[in-house]
Amino acid sequence: MKLINIFSLLMLSLVFASCENLLEPEADNHYTEDRIYKDPTFASGFLLDAYIRLPTKSLSFNDVATDDAVTNDKINTFHRIATGQWSAIFNPLSQWDNCTSAILYINKFLEIIDTVPAWKWTDLELNSLYKQRFRGEAYALRGLFQYHLLVTIGGKGANGELLGIPIYDKFITTCDEFNTPRASFNESIDRIYADFDKALEYLTMDDYKDITTDAQLPLGLEGVKIANYNAVFGSRANQLISGRIVKAMKARVALLAASPAFADGDLVLWEKAANLAADVIKGIGGISGLDPNGHKYYDQTQVDKINLSKNIDQKEIIWREPIYQANSRESANFPPSLFGDGNVNPTQNLVDAFPMANGYPISNPASKYNPANPYAGRDPRLALYIVYNGSKMKGETIQTGLGGGINAKDSIQTSTRTGYYMRKLLREDVNMNPTASTTKNHYDVHMRYTELFLIYAEAANEAWGPDGMGANGFSARNIVAAIRKRAGITQPDNYLTSISTKVDMRELIHNERRIELCFEGFRFWDLRRWKANLNETANGVNIENTNFSYVTVEPRLYNNSYMLYGPIPHGEIIKFSSLVQNEGW
Repeated sequence: MKLINIFSLLMLSLVFASCENLLEPEADNHYTEDRIYKDPTFASGFLLDAYIRLPTKSLSFNDVATDDAVTNDKINTFHRIATGQWSAIFNPLSQWDNCTSAILYINKFLEIIDTVPAWKWTDLELNSLYKQRFRGEAYALRGLFQYHLLVTIGGKGANGELLGIPIYDKFITTCDEFNTPRASFNESIDRIYADFDKALEYLTMDDYKDITTDAQLPLGLEGVKIANYNAVFGSRANQLISGRIVKAMKARVALLAASPAFADGDLVLWEKAANLAADVIKGIGGISGLDPNGHKYYDQTQVDKINLSKNIDQKEIIWREPIYQANSRESANFPPSLFGDGNVNPTQNLVDAFPMANGYPISNPASKYNPANPYAGRDPRLALYIVYNGSKMKGETIQTGLGGGINAKDSIQTSTRTGYYMRKLLREDVNMNPTASTTKNHYDVHMRYTELFLIYAEAANEAWGPDGMGANGFSARNIVAAIRKRAGITQPDNYLTSISTKVDMRELIHNERRIELCFEGFRFWDLRRWKANLNETANGVNIENTNFSYVTVEPRLYNNSYMLYGPIPHGEIIKFSSLVQNEGW
């Protein structure tokens, strides 16, 4: 880690020295740029730095900036943008510096990969294999960081054009080179696809796993020694970006490109997104490959069964971070009686999005929803993801209504503001009592299969309607049926059966995405790419005995006319005349 930090500081000084006239160190015992060309370990720090910068390395809980949640932390940056402070000067969602730095480091790596002394000087075949994997990783990571930058700044410029990102093809050392205009949105999408496709030329296998026979060698690597292949592309490389991950990320990019905020109902774009997602889904057996426990991938049982030495991992996960021991998530979000800060408070809006167990929305008379007993007979995911009045957590009944003590709504600073606490993503076997606190295994997810299934459902419905399959053998309805059946919706799912139009299926798919991916950082961006209303007021519930009254907790103060798209940092606009700011910012 020290090597990476020193390396990052060195490269930042190289980038900005010509702009700021910084003094360069003398050639004493400091690391200099020459070290990059002499030491393969040092040069590989470029790729390591990119992995460290991945925006999905940890959860942001930007859900509190949407209609899904609020927070009791009044200085939370996402709370501030939701309540009117979002600007080009104050933007906690910005990925400009992070992604731009990663892209430039990767460019430098691609420039030097052939000039660095042998990555494995004892074996030319091993050396060639390492260079192949490194190139694949580099192109894949560059495409990924370009995608994350595009999500945050892609939008209509003040000139009315749909703009994307500046495209950097090399490591930049002068201010003039930084003064690069933004490419169009479509050019930016094409660049990301090109990098991903280039990555797949080198990452010709879907996954990193050991092989035992020559017949298992992928195309282009015939004749390579099995031991050498396993050393570079075997299981020890797990957690690095792979061919399967790149293919899944292409589907994510395609969904963005087809979405209403960036396209005008182009069915070809929706077809592309559906087909890209389907290609990966078919690689795990189609719909039958949906993990029956995927909707609770964070659960202690699911996490603790992982054993990489025995090749046991979660079927749900496409790409994740390594496992680590912690209790910070529980500390931040357990109810106060369990020694937590109760930070993320689900809204009544989100609670109302969960249907009844029979699959009908609570607004539908066929749901048999009882307003006097609102949590009875609901979709099992409600109790799985949210703590409501009368729920049990760690064996304790949590009362959020009047008389519920410190867990009751608005009782103390760490109490819920909505009448609900978050349960999803927390391990209830963590003990936060300061006299006997414990830590447990956790991991963070870059992408899981449920997201990919939902990408297919959304794109397939838009391309072909609820029952169209293209050439894939399964429809949006098939996907939604599998997800809802896994969740515990009563079968047959009569509500799903009753849906016949693309519009109604779209509404259901959007709602399933909201439920399945809640608290994972999707809704903030989903609302924008759907061109949805950003200002749905965040509501909660007051409970006194058996009386439920629903109240406004927090307004959302976005400008719907331009805040579908995020800003470029104001400082960058001031520094670089070629950059066009998004309209309204």
